[in-house]
Amino acid sequence: MDASEFQALWAPWRVQYFSAPRKPDFLLEAAQTTDDRAHLVLVRRRYCFLIMNAYPYAVGHLMAVPYRKTEDLAQLCEGEWMELWELTTLAQRVLREVIKAEGFNVGLNLGSCAGASMATHLHLHIVPRWTGDNNFMAVLDGTRVLPEALDAMYERLAVAFTEAQSTA
Repeated sequence: MDASEFQALWAPWRVQYFSAPRKPDFLLEAAQTTDDRAHLVLVRRRYCFLIMNAYPYAVGHLMAVPYRKTEDLAQLCEGEWMELWELTTLAQRVLREVIKAEGFNVGLNLGSCAGASMATHLHLHIVPRWTGDNNFMAVLDGTRVLPEALDAMYERLAVAFTEAQSTA
């Protein structure tokens, strides 16, 4: 096989990203729903919840989100601050166990100029990482390879988070 045979990389599931109607605030919708599975919500607490990123940078990419919509860190109450970090800690523990994450990128993109796709509803990203996970696909082709579908990952994580909370 020569290099010309590798010109196309097919990822038909990505059509969902482009064809889905854009929701004005999918985070607020997830905050208010009772159908956690359909919205990829894994854990709910009093002030915040933990949700899978529907268009992840890496498999297991999660977000801790306050129920209350705000774009400003200074507007968070103490309970929201505490739960954001508690959910981040829980997420790291479960992701280390379930998908053997070796490290994490954890952070906020505040404002659209900083890369926030949902600038009006702040959320904390928890992105699992592994040694050598920046392979040739991302470097040469700008493509991410996610080895597990969202629904399968949701099922594994939902069970693990339920167990993790019952033993905490």
